[in-house]
Amino acid sequence: MTSKFIKRSWAEPYKIKMVELLNITTKADRMRAIKQAGFNTFLLKSRDVYIDLLTDSGTSAMSDRQWSGMMLGDEAYAGSENFYHLEEAVRKNYGYKYVIPTHQGRGAENILSKILIKPGDIIPGNMYFTTTRLHQELAGGTFADVIIKKAHDPDDEFPFKGNIDIQKLENLIKKTGSKKIPYISVATAVNMAGGQPISMSNLRELRKMTDKYGIKIIHDMTRVAENAYFIKRKEKGFSKKKIVDIVKEICSYTDGATMSAKKDALVNIGGFLAINDKKIYEEARNLVVVYEGLHTYGGLAGRDMEAIAIGITESVDEDHIRARIGQVEYLGNKMRDFGIPIVLPIGGHGVFLNAKKFLPHIKQTNYPAQTLAAEIYIDSGVRSMERGNVSSGRNPETGKEYLPDLELVRLTIPRRVYTQAHMDVVAESVESVYSNRKKIKGLKMIYEPKYLRFFQAKFKKL
Repeated sequence: MTSKFIKRSWAEPYKIKMVELLNITTKADRMRAIKQAGFNTFLLKSRDVYIDLLTDSGTSAMSDRQWSGMMLGDEAYAGSENFYHLEEAVRKNYGYKYVIPTHQGRGAENILSKILIKPGDIIPGNMYFTTTRLHQELAGGTFADVIIKKAHDPDDEFPFKGNIDIQKLENLIKKTGSKKIPYISVATAVNMAGGQPISMSNLRELRKMTDKYGIKIIHDMTRVAENAYFIKRKEKGFSKKKIVDIVKEICSYTDGATMSAKKDALVNIGGFLAINDKKIYEEARNLVVVYEGLHTYGGLAGRDMEAIAIGITESVDEDHIRARIGQVEYLGNKMRDFGIPIVLPIGGHGVFLNAKKFLPHIKQTNYPAQTLAAEIYIDSGVRSMERGNVSSGRNPETGKEYLPDLELVRLTIPRRVYTQAHMDVVAESVESVYSNRKKIKGLKMIYEPKYLRFFQAKFKKL
């Protein structure tokens, strides 16, 4: 059946040059594998996975230009030529002055948190992200969610659910005092909300307000190109603007950024901290030597920096980003045709299943999203991931689980990896699980790590 949401077919703006053969397993194989993994899809071996939608981080297919760039790696310990190519790409496409490469995004988060956060600080942001919040907490800070209320409602189709509630933020600033807020954490295409974008008008308003109080804005820019595409499509006055120009304007309203280049920049490893304040840059340049490597490689090989520099340019290509979001929407619309409850509107990097509606008979303390991810894998070998109670973790002061409003399963689409036929298989698998949903039982956690428990926790079926 042709989706009622898609008017016309389209094709990917690339052709396949090399293939990786997939392992197709039996249901008995998958049942053994998921039990061995403690019903945690993160603990599955990749050889046991058919279609891997666990994450879009580091799983993209690099282009022939990126691979050729890898052969030009200058592996000098200091002053690698590839660092200067990376620095140039960041300045040209994002506009930030200073660049510190790191092994991936969380390396940048760690350094930034150590520099800017002191015990007792409050860091407001448009919904938490797991590693970001943990680094803030380890530095002695506390995250405060100031995203708009609509972001916590998976059925609300407001186009910019990543927006910050400006009034809520200002009330927080007045209550705590601006000196207790080292920066506002702003994510573009908010992951935990379902890949939902922030509007340019909201960013402008935020910049105006933070200037009044002298507070910095730090940008989690790992999916900034996807956010720019939604602004181009959905925000008045941007339809004729180029993605690269929209991206640069987004960045212009912020004082610095952490970047996991494993997403938008289309590489398998790498990230950076970008900053405009020279004093912060000097501190970061010193700390990166302690935690990552010299400031001109930051834990990366020269070839990796070259691939990032090329990937940044490819990420803002109009045809690329249109096809990237188009594939996500294709899968999301097939889910809607099947009547499967998903987060609306469809986001940028994946389709998010609403596990509370999908499995309403399972209590949140029995982890419906974790359960659903395991069931999808058992059905077809498709690997997804939980984004709900398990990911939210526990309040470090009370020890109680956060129990977020959003209990989601993320079907994350790697860039330039799978075909529309793979998306059909995924949708049909989820529909199969949905038709048998009343028979599904929840899980009990039997092993819980201290930090970021969703990576390594283990469960058993009730």
